[in-house]
Amino acid sequence: MTATQASAPAGGVVPMTRRVMNLGHIVAQNGRRLAAHPAFVWGDLTLSWADLDAQVSALAAGLRARGIGKGDRILVHSKNCDAMFVSMFATFRIGAVWVPTNFRLLPDEVAYLSTSSGAKAFLCHGDFPDHAAAVAKASPAPDFTWRIGAGAFGEDEVGAVIARHKGERVADVAVEHDDPCWFFFTSGTTGRSKAAVLTHGQMGFVITNHLCDLVPGTTEADCSLVVAPLSHGAGVHQLMLAAHGAASILLPTERFDIDEAWRLIAHHRVTSLFTVPTILKMLVEHPAVEQHDHSSLRYVIYAGAPMYREDQKRALATLGSVLVQYFGLGEVTGNITVLPPSLHVAEDGPQARVGSCGYARTAMQVQIQDEAGEEVATGVQGEICVIGPAVFAGYYDNPEANAKSFRNGWFRTGDLGHMDEEGFVYITGRASDMYISGGSNIYPREIEEKILTHPAIAEVAVLGVPDPVWGEVGVAVCVCRGGARADEAEIAGFLAEKIARYKMPKRFFFWEALPKSGYGKVPKRLVRDELEARGQLDWLRGQGS
Repeated sequence: MTATQASAPAGGVVPMTRRVMNLGHIVAQNGRRLAAHPAFVWGDLTLSWADLDAQVSALAAGLRARGIGKGDRILVHSKNCDAMFVSMFATFRIGAVWVPTNFRLLPDEVAYLSTSSGAKAFLCHGDFPDHAAAVAKASPAPDFTWRIGAGAFGEDEVGAVIARHKGERVADVAVEHDDPCWFFFTSGTTGRSKAAVLTHGQMGFVITNHLCDLVPGTTEADCSLVVAPLSHGAGVHQLMLAAHGAASILLPTERFDIDEAWRLIAHHRVTSLFTVPTILKMLVEHPAVEQHDHSSLRYVIYAGAPMYREDQKRALATLGSVLVQYFGLGEVTGNITVLPPSLHVAEDGPQARVGSCGYARTAMQVQIQDEAGEEVATGVQGEICVIGPAVFAGYYDNPEANAKSFRNGWFRTGDLGHMDEEGFVYITGRASDMYISGGSNIYPREIEEKILTHPAIAEVAVLGVPDPVWGEVGVAVCVCRGGARADEAEIAGFLAEKIARYKMPKRFFFWEALPKSGYGKVPKRLVRDELEARGQLDWLRGQGS
């Protein structure tokens, strides 16, 4: 038996190829078939698919001329803009790896992402000179920094690079299924972000799956309004819509203007929208929803957190049968469960499946497992685990995290839940202490470590508590060192310089001691119970009512 025969699957053959389509080819295809059709709209700027394809090639040529090639990581720190959109496809086209960041991160956080990803190039929006300086001081630092838009840093400006290389054509670099295309940063329980490696082959499946499960029937006649950062889930959604030639409409300002959002929906006849429950609630409750025509909407997709039932019913009453819920992590690029419009029921009853995040996505298998990795019975709580083509390759340069996150080929989500007899999944808790505020994952340990750097604080526990506006908000319970004193304003001010604003706890409380288990640990459930017993969560009552 030859080595080749030995490696072949039983009853099959060794695949003749692992080649897949380079995701950058999406723009090239649209540039030919839909040349004059709008691809991207941002305020007064409209790019056709031919325009976008030309800019993608020009930026790809500039990056290639600067020494960027297949496998090189390109760190991008930017607000939503045309250059952000172009950079994604240009990176894919040359076989490099797109490494976008949340623009709300602090300079030292972005510097860490640069180092941990091994970034060779840094594209930074002109509004963030401090971030550019921090990344330049990182060790190792990227070879160069290009500025996006106006500013006074960087060896070049992205728009100028595109202008200089106008007319140059760059062919899509040959890629295989497992070649990386995107580092999707997810927070770790230690507070340090981990780079989930997304590949060309995996993302090709994700695009197909999203089009199948979330927005079936989408064509170039559709368009989507972008209300979230392109660096995260919104980027995935615009990528899958691009695959069918649908245009992306960006809000013209950084500030989330609800009236403008509804105006754009009416003006462009927007057909789909990707958001989170908190934003959806704001959109539905704003008076502008009755002032602008939104009858074009076919799919309003929400993810990132459960939606309160009363909010869900109001959204259905206002928008009609257009809601789509999905459950999925960055590591699985959203592909775990889906609850389509047909299963969003306005009337209460068994058919409403209140609390369910839906059933398994197409070609994905979901299982509820015990601590030994065995499937549990229907209705029994366990850890939600998933296998299928949407699962990422693993965390970059993080074997410890990979070992913890995979078991017998299953990806362990860290979320707890159960499954009913029909296969509908219900999330009941989290294996970690992570909570979701406004659609963003917040990991308490990162915040706790920063608070503990204050000289007056000896112990601290940060946890998420239910909030009618943001889904959950953080509260911090602090214990001062002997003889030391601190108050809420002091700790909030101290912390404001050390973490991004969206991670800031809503309230700070001061106790003599934290409740502990027999092993000396501080179970968050005991802290939560004590907060309730002391009446320190009463301030939440009545919010949003």
